[in-house]
Amino acid sequence: MVPIFGGRKWTTLSTASLLIPAIGMGFAVRNPETGYSTFLVLALLCGFGGGNFASSMSNISFFFPQAQKGTALGLNAGLGNLGVSAMQFLVPLAVTAGVFGAFGGEPQMAVVKGVSRPVWLQNAGFIWVPFIVASTLAAWFGMNDVASARASFREQAIIFRRKNNWLMCWLYLGTFGSFIGYSAGMPLLIKSQFPGVNPTQYAFLGPLVGAIMRPVGGWVADKLGGARVTFWNFIVMAASAGGILTFLPQGGSGGNFWGFLSMFILMFVTTGIGNGSTFRMIPVIFLTERKREAEGKGVAAQEQAQKDAAKESAAVIGFSSAFAAYGAFFIPKAFGSSISLTGGPESALYGFLIFYVTCIVVTWWFYSRKNADIPC
Repeated sequence: MVPIFGGRKWTTLSTASLLIPAIGMGFAVRNPETGYSTFLVLALLCGFGGGNFASSMSNISFFFPQAQKGTALGLNAGLGNLGVSAMQFLVPLAVTAGVFGAFGGEPQMAVVKGVSRPVWLQNAGFIWVPFIVASTLAAWFGMNDVASARASFREQAIIFRRKNNWLMCWLYLGTFGSFIGYSAGMPLLIKSQFPGVNPTQYAFLGPLVGAIMRPVGGWVADKLGGARVTFWNFIVMAASAGGILTFLPQGGSGGNFWGFLSMFILMFVTTGIGNGSTFRMIPVIFLTERKREAEGKGVAAQEQAQKDAAKESAAVIGFSSAFAAYGAFFIPKAFGSSISLTGGPESALYGFLIFYVTCIVVTWWFYSRKNADIPC
């Protein structure tokens, strides 16, 4: 959408649209008679937040030179990813107090361990309204459209015929998909595997670490090369999955929570680094491809190759980030299915470990080995 409407207009519109689910959620939870279908629609509209992430990454890719794209994309996405941690930290606090006074409505009564307490569930939605309004105004008055970035959907759709688009979707599913999936999956595992531990005390830690490490991953990839960083990063991710398996309760033992938590924190570190390094790879890959096609065709062809590469890499960055967001569904679903079918999450973790091995192979074969198709 960014090359069709312009980054400023699209960011303003898509950000403002988040007011609908934020306010709608606040009113919906105040009424016990609200139907499931209403919550389903609100959840769908919340998806514009994910769309915002994809479009902002696409937009920012036009503004920075090649050598700085990893850092720029890493900073943008790292700050965006902090929203996951901020939500998991702030919402449990916001619902315990009448933050908005009479404007927020009456509390609901919840029974916790036999004690009746007031909770303001509507604050889970209302708390974001001031930030959405501020961000909308900042986008409208502070951003710019890039005239050279204009492209129709048909022009951008060429990425669906590019092999490297699908390869990078696979790798980014391994990094960002893991980040967003484990953000929901880790509290689920803590609750089911370590029932004596309160998961809300630790849920925000992993996303916080992952978000902080994303700009670091982009910066390191700018210095060392995206493919090299991504390759070794996936090796550590596979080792982290093995470490989590080691510390889970098994054979009648209660497991080791602190070992489990440390392995998950290491996993989040690698998701952050990998998020930054994979997005550093995309602009390099598509610029290399288009320049190869334009070799020997003159200056005009080389200049056009630069423009085409910028548009294609922006489209791939947006599409791959949307593709990888399915990790938010598949990882918690895999844990839940594994627990219900086998009594534990081990099967899901073995599946993730195998997936990371495929990511290692793809990165090495296509991008990081000595005679790779496109070393980057």
